[in-house]
Amino acid sequence: MSGRNDPRGPQGRTEPTLGNLDDLDRPAPAPPAPDDGLPSVAVDALPDRAATGSSRARRAPEVETDEAPARKRGWLVPLALLLVVGLATVAWLNQDTLRGLVPRTSFNDVLSRANAALQAGHLDGTDGTSARELFQAARALEPDNDRALDGLRAVGQAELAQGRKQLDTGDLDAATRSASAARELLGGGTDVDQLDHAIAQARLTHMHASDLVERARDALAQGKLDGPDGAAALFAQVLAADPGNAVASHGLDQVGGAYADQARKALDAGDAATAGAAIDKLASLLPRYGDLPSLRAQQAQVQRAHDDAVNQAVTQGMDALRAGRISGSGDDTALAYFQKALALDPNNADAQSGLGKVVQALTVQANAAIDSGDDTQAAALLDQAQALAPKSADLAAARARLGRAAPATSASAPAAQRAASRAAPGGQAHGATPAVSKDDASGALLQPSLTPAQQAQVRSLVQQAKEAAQRGDIMLPPGQSAYDLYRSALAIDGNDAEARNGLQNLPATVIRLFNQALQDGRLATAGDMLGNLSDLSPGDPNQGQLRNRLAEAWLDRAEQQLDSGDRPGASQSLDRVRKLAPQHPRLVELTARLNNAGP
Repeated sequence: MSGRNDPRGPQGRTEPTLGNLDDLDRPAPAPPAPDDGLPSVAVDALPDRAATGSSRARRAPEVETDEAPARKRGWLVPLALLLVVGLATVAWLNQDTLRGLVPRTSFNDVLSRANAALQAGHLDGTDGTSARELFQAARALEPDNDRALDGLRAVGQAELAQGRKQLDTGDLDAATRSASAARELLGGGTDVDQLDHAIAQARLTHMHASDLVERARDALAQGKLDGPDGAAALFAQVLAADPGNAVASHGLDQVGGAYADQARKALDAGDAATAGAAIDKLASLLPRYGDLPSLRAQQAQVQRAHDDAVNQAVTQGMDALRAGRISGSGDDTALAYFQKALALDPNNADAQSGLGKVVQALTVQANAAIDSGDDTQAAALLDQAQALAPKSADLAAARARLGRAAPATSASAPAAQRAASRAAPGGQAHGATPAVSKDDASGALLQPSLTPAQQAQVRSLVQQAKEAAQRGDIMLPPGQSAYDLYRSALAIDGNDAEARNGLQNLPATVIRLFNQALQDGRLATAGDMLGNLSDLSPGDPNQGQLRNRLAEAWLDRAEQQLDSGDRPGASQSLDRVRKLAPQHPRLVELTARLNNAGP
């Protein structure tokens, strides 16, 4: 090989060469690291310092823009919470309004038909399609709904407008009816008074005043003071159209004198009720009558004496009851004293309760006579109790024990039981009271075994009675009430303990239903339960307390109705109170407020 071709030259020296220019852009490969036996670790090359600084400069704003919105959005969370709490508070405070937005198909349907009847001019009637009846039905569905109340007021205004038109056309009878309806719906007022006055003037125009006065004089001479054709109404009619009529004014004074005479005679006889009625009429007709204050004072004295006599009779009756003098021919028995008190005051709650205790005592004596085998005495005691409290639950249970329960085929028996009472083979009637007798040694009732059909019927009747009691069907409807169903079961099997216990526990069920109805604001239902308790357990000591609670609830409702301007509703509520607690102090206060309130 020649030296020219050897790059190292003749001396073995390496000559410099340019190499492959295409490899200039490629990085030179790193020399292989010596093998030190350790695992290899890949390390990225550090970026250029200038590039790094530039990158940091570019990333810094990105970090700031990520944190800033987070800080800006932080206040939205408490704001959202405050908004939720605010909405919940508004919903709670306006729940009645919001509840009104919920669709109520039945109520809205009745209200829609009522408005349609009002627009059509069908204001009143008795077929259930008039505006008044439909608004009253809507109000019964939702007593506190303002739309139904506003509808009744609108009907009252329409009656008022209709009465004016009828007056203009000369139909005075129709105008009078419209004015009366408007007074009931609006609770009176200046507009109604003006319409009444205009009708009275129109009637006087149609009827000569002298003829009307003559009729009034005739009525006074005959002692006919009350009623539309009585002297009081006729003289008042003349004065309504002609307040300056001296003859009518004098005649009205004569009517007042007649009422005063009636009151004095009743007061002299100690008849507080009759005297009070006459004095009330006099005060309504002539509130400034001269003798009215003295009559009131005398009435108060007679009333106190009357109340003392009633209280004394009740006290004597309770004493006789504790002494065991329940009934008999004498006038010193508990029965005689309580009947005396009720003769003086038929609505006296204490006397009514005492009479119920007499019924309870007679029933206890009858049960004792049954236990001792004296059926004759037991029957006589139960007959006496029956005359005082025919629907007593304890009395019905005792009659079942005696084997003389009401026949299962009575008018009040269910249809299923009447069908089962048809004669069966062997002479035994299904559903009829099986013949009973007493074991001479023990006095226990001996009753033939019931047929499977009779046993099944008793179980069915008892179950139906339980369901009726849960529904609140205590005494009604006839034949399907809990009371009738239990008695029907006992008519088949007088020894059935479940039927007898169910019947005797009805008063406790009634009290529970009363409390629930009162809590729910269903005051009419609570009143029905109170009446059921009076029938089932006339001597129940809870009656007085329950009556007072119900009276207070009606008074509260009357006050709310007065606050809302519902004078007709308040008047009805106060009427309920008069039947429950006529001496309640709030009754006088709210009655005065009702009479003095505007329309």
